[in-house]
Amino acid sequence: MVNLTIDNIPVSCKEGTTIMDAAASIGIPIPHLCYLKGVNEIAACRVCVVEVRGTERLVPACDNAVAEGMTIFTNSPRVRETRRVNVELLMSQHSGECMSCVRSGNCSLQTLANDLNILDDNPFQKDLPRFFWNMEAPLIKDAAKCIKCMRCVNVCDKIQSLDIWDVEGTGGHTNVNVSMNREIMDADCAFCGQCIINCPTAALRERDDTQKVYAAMADPKKVVIAQVAPAVRTAWGEAFGMSAGQATEGRMAAALKRLGFDYVFDTNFGADMTIMEEASEFLEQITHPDEHTFPMFTSCCPGWVRFMKSQFPDMVGQLSTTKSPHQMFGATIKSYFAQLKGIDPHDICVVSIMPCLAKKAECAEPNQNDACGDPDVDIVLTTREMNRMFRADHIIPQILKETPFDEPLGIASGAGQIFGITGGVMEAALRTAYFKLTGTNPDPDAFKNVRGLDGWKEAEFEINGKTLHVAVASGLGNTRKLITALRKGRVQYDFVEIMACPGGCSNGGGLPIHDGFNMTPERGAALYGLDSHNKIRFSHENPGVQKLYKDYFGEPLSEKAEKLLHTDHFGWDMPLSPRLHESAR
Repeated sequence: MVNLTIDNIPVSCKEGTTIMDAAASIGIPIPHLCYLKGVNEIAACRVCVVEVRGTERLVPACDNAVAEGMTIFTNSPRVRETRRVNVELLMSQHSGECMSCVRSGNCSLQTLANDLNILDDNPFQKDLPRFFWNMEAPLIKDAAKCIKCMRCVNVCDKIQSLDIWDVEGTGGHTNVNVSMNREIMDADCAFCGQCIINCPTAALRERDDTQKVYAAMADPKKVVIAQVAPAVRTAWGEAFGMSAGQATEGRMAAALKRLGFDYVFDTNFGADMTIMEEASEFLEQITHPDEHTFPMFTSCCPGWVRFMKSQFPDMVGQLSTTKSPHQMFGATIKSYFAQLKGIDPHDICVVSIMPCLAKKAECAEPNQNDACGDPDVDIVLTTREMNRMFRADHIIPQILKETPFDEPLGIASGAGQIFGITGGVMEAALRTAYFKLTGTNPDPDAFKNVRGLDGWKEAEFEINGKTLHVAVASGLGNTRKLITALRKGRVQYDFVEIMACPGGCSNGGGLPIHDGFNMTPERGAALYGLDSHNKIRFSHENPGVQKLYKDYFGEPLSEKAEKLLHTDHFGWDMPLSPRLHESAR
């Protein structure tokens, strides 16, 4: 243990503890912008500097360890002045249009400038960097708001292993841009959005599609339908300061109705459909093993599918052919539901409200238009975009009376709920696979060994005398390790679930941003709670799904189901990774 004083308060902490962590342990926060524990510890912003008695220069608290007998001042006059100058220098290369900024009120730089009482009389001349960006891309970069903190570079490198971002230029002309002089749509970006939720400013954001939704609502011919993903319901209320008890799916549905949607459905219904198809597909493979290559990979996450196509294109054939739940649901709305209601499917606008950006790219792919020739899903909004629309229409969700999802596609099982957390798809699929193999339901929690936030999990389950080897990975860096181990023969699996975002959709790049705080554990726990309290915990017991198959699809993997609910992952191109050897292209 090391003994020291911080702001005249005695502290005892373990050797090797950073000054920042030591101060935090006694309730003294040290401001910072670039620091991300374990990921970005480069002391680039110099906002966290502190004064150490006996040391001539101020030292950054994020990458300096405590020492016996240290006397530290975190907010001395010298520290305050240096911190203020450093922030003013950052602001001299930062667009100050906070009123029209998507992160206004939730920007670490803005908060710090306010805390330091920095007014609009910055002594340093503004010099805003500019460079071209394709504004049609799902991911938008604004160089005039980038503070070169390097978070995006290291998150993409160390966590997602894609190296999309890099530094270009030198000195005052240094910028962060797409690596290797590529444009974003020509890069092997998964559009996971992890760079966005770890950016301290609005230098990175999603493409805003809210005006497209308003335009559809203003068209008297259009029937505008919303569907909401499972992870959204556990996070949307955070932006309004709502507790879990207040931010119910019923109030969210009511707010969407107030916004102007004609119907509001639950994408969990689509998740249950996905399980019906994917579990059947998996059972088909394990009963005819000589005709297939194992493992079979889930295909619910479009960020992961993009990763597979760009990094390991020779393994794309091992992806499940099932569409992701929202695409499957979109195709069902523009076929079954349109027929049921007597609506021309060309007059339907399906809006998916999702926890991620990758689905913005997914819905535009040419192999996602099977219902009527139009895209199965017309527009994808992130959770943040939905919340901005609520604010724009002066909707106060806290005071709304709860409204159920619309029928007949509004019933969902607990198995559909847990799609939003890593391991949830695997667990839901195994529940139904067990039933299909044995004719009886397992204990709903029989496959809970695939739960947890570890980046790579393995489990074995015996079903009807057959041992299944399964794995679950989240985060593309962990995914790369798993696939590399598979290719080298170090591991063998029958079935693998992959989610691009660490922790799954509950940490999606389109969810509310809390800089420096990871809300995944709380959001995941909420989903498991919804599952455990649901009267229906198996996808195959969802009465709405049962009726849909009886009246329309017939059975899983039927000809109609194959046409509307499955896809050809080879049907669209994806830029290949620069990592690939030419012979692997």
